[in-house]
Amino acid sequence: MLAVVKIAGQQFKVKAGDSLYVPHIAGASGDKVEFSEVLMTDNDGTISLGTDVNAVVKAEILLDLVQGDKVIAFKMKRRKGFRKKHGHRTHYTKIQVTEIA
Repeated sequence: MLAVVKIAGQQFKVKAGDSLYVPHIAGASGDKVEFSEVLMTDNDGTISLGTDVNAVVKAEILLDLVQGDKVIAFKMKRRKGFRKKHGHRTHYTKIQVTEIA
């Protein structure tokens, strides 16, 4: 069974057993989470879309905080002596989908 689920404003295509990185979710390693905003399901060729979908994606948190790659925003104006450097690392959570019910 395949499902498209919306997690923190982003859409992910998942199936049972998949592990993926999603935007940070509050919780500790080993916690169970449920995502009820399922946009589409495909069950052996039977496709449900929109309001016809009545599935819930259940997952387990594997790693509660994973930092992404460092992103640098550097601004400079030539001949003015103006330099500004900002950087950040986006936080993610690694989850594993246990079932789609």
